Amino acid sequence: MPAVSSPHAPVPVSRTRVRVDSDEGPPFDVVYERRGAGEPLVLLHGVGHHWQAWEPVLGALAASHDVVALDLPGFGASPELPAGHGYDAASAARQLAAVCAALVLERPHVAGNSLGGLLALELARTGRARSVTALSPAGFWTERERRYAFAVLRGMRAGAAALPESAVRTLARSAAGRASLTSTIYARPGRRSPEAVVAETAALRDATGFEPVLASGRRPDALFRSDIPDVPVTLAWGDRDRVLLPRQGVRAKHVLPGARLVRLRGCGHVPMNDDPAAVARTVLDTTAAARAASG
Repeated sequence: MPAVSSPHAPVPVSRTRVRVDSDEGPPFDVVYERRGAGEPLVLLHGVGHHWQAWEPVLGALAASHDVVALDLPGFGASPELPAGHGYDAASAARQLAAVCAALVLERPHVAGNSLGGLLALELARTGRARSVTALSPAGFWTERERRYAFAVLRGMRAGAAALPESAVRTLARSAAGRASLTSTIYARPGRRSPEAVVAETAALRDATGFEPVLASGRRPDALFRSDIPDVPVTLAWGDRDRVLLPRQGVRAKHVLPGARLVRLRGCGHVPMNDDPAAVARTVLDTTAAARAASG
């Protein structure tokens, strides 16, 4: 497998933007990073994050795929959605289908983390994905677990908003400081570069889509309840996930009995940082299963 990205490499910034036409409302813009060649693979981040969450595995994935990592609307460098669009999973899946059409990505493989995992499953449920790798996907919680997760996320965002950028930069210089900022989502926060921690703290603080997404997550239809028998699905959970607890993986497996359930040892809620090789292997095994099934 190609080498994964160095944890201390400079944080890449993408300003590549596509204007997306939609039947549901005005056009909207999405920022993305695109690398590699091969079958298309779309990467979706979690709430409050940005496409750079995938940077540790992009090199390995782009060696065999046309990889598109998106900033979801209202996150990272993508502006918030204009009036007329929703942030619920069904609306987001339709928006993502329009993004894929704009980028000429025909029924891509999709990998997503947290919110992105739920959206990846929704794309497959509606026939818009050829395989899914869902890393700690949202939508399999009990009401008590949902309230806990949202409280954790809001606490992180409040902390990001309260700290001046100079303080964030000072904390990010040391492994202990990076742990204080990001140990909720990473099991190995010291592996994250200072630049990446500063950038993702700002992304969390400035995410205009944060509250609309959490509001949609309180709705009864935010739970994922459908089997997806016609495409390969992998559910992967970090065994040190402190946001969406690992037991939700067992619940997800009951909803999706044909899915492969993978435990990511020593990984937290955003496992791409904690074990890039294991995450890349998990995604590539899933895309390979789709190729084998198709012929």
